[in-house]
Amino acid sequence: SGSRPGMTMCMKIAIDARVLMDPQYSGVPEYVYNLISSLVAIDQQNEYLLFYNSARDVEMPDFQASNLRYIRRQIPNKLLNYGLFKTLGYPSIEKLIGEPVDLWFMPHLNFIAKNSTAPSVLTVHDLSFLRYPEFFSMRKNIWHRAINAKALVNSFDKVVAVSEQTKRDLIDLTGVASEKISVIYGAASAEFKVLAKDDRALQSTKQKFNLPARFILSLGTIEPRKNLLALIKAYESMRAQNPDLADVQLIIAGGSGWNSAAIYKAIATSPYRQDIKLLGYVDRSDKVALYNLASVLAFPSLYEGFGIPPLEAMACGCPVVASWGTSLAEVIGEAGLLIDPYDINDLSAALTQVLQNNALADQLSRLGGLQASKFSWQRSAEAYLKLFKISQ
Repeated sequence: SGSRPGMTMCMKIAIDARVLMDPQYSGVPEYVYNLISSLVAIDQQNEYLLFYNSARDVEMPDFQASNLRYIRRQIPNKLLNYGLFKTLGYPSIEKLIGEPVDLWFMPHLNFIAKNSTAPSVLTVHDLSFLRYPEFFSMRKNIWHRAINAKALVNSFDKVVAVSEQTKRDLIDLTGVASEKISVIYGAASAEFKVLAKDDRALQSTKQKFNLPARFILSLGTIEPRKNLLALIKAYESMRAQNPDLADVQLIIAGGSGWNSAAIYKAIATSPYRQDIKLLGYVDRSDKVALYNLASVLAFPSLYEGFGIPPLEAMACGCPVVASWGTSLAEVIGEAGLLIDPYDINDLSAALTQVLQNNALADQLSRLGGLQASKFSWQRSAEAYLKLFKISQ
């Protein structure tokens, strides 16, 4: 593999890269993409083997690193997951990869046969499917049950939790020993930053989506867990009580998720439906511009393992209103307004405050920038590398 002269390769690290086959990145794939990019940016010593499995052609990211290569298998997924991994506990990582490895890293829960001698590290993003199965479709719940998270988590040598909240959930729900768990935060990627007011990207995104001067932004998959019904009601209540906010629109960006019919219905029947806009899934460059243009990010999610959008928004200088529960309080700290996601008046009042009080909005924008700078992918990658070394 492309090592420089006089340089020794330390470890052969195999990574399960199956989550990167998804063409639309959000949440976990975004985390894994950023983590791998940062690992190969700071580590030219170890060799990275990225495993994925697909019977049809998929486009995988090009990490532009000489010490990284993909290992692709073309076994039909159902056969690999349910037939081989689940039923037979076969093949081992080495067999799949086709060569011995020094460490096996799974950045997300997935089907796997744990019968390798290599030390192993697993990252758990959240256990919402164990805490709140009602937030998931039957198909997803069957999949989660088949994976058997409890047994899987306990079969790894080291477990990474993406927040203290997830660590607590791991101890509560899977019984994994606290000393096996390391908390390593994610971060917003480097392109999320404050753009100059005359930046061309701002103009083009504004025109592309026909955006008003002031708007509340919601960003995330359209599904019950994101609590969008409460946001729509809070927006309606805010508009009804504050005639001075008649120019403020609610802009909802994100792909359509499970069980979203009620959300679309609430929008279609809202008295303010002409001011509620759905953008669908937006790509990264538009996302940066949206955060920069928005008056406030509303993120009243009922459960997050970490919560990247508030962090991205803060890095772009956008004030944040988010749920105080779960991990969001860890991510946002004192830099945003934290609300009770089950209290529509609380959410409505916080949004009104940010929109009516410029001094508060400026303060949140400043504090948000400082808070976001505490998280960095380089630091996360360094923490992972340290963990990979101890696992040896």
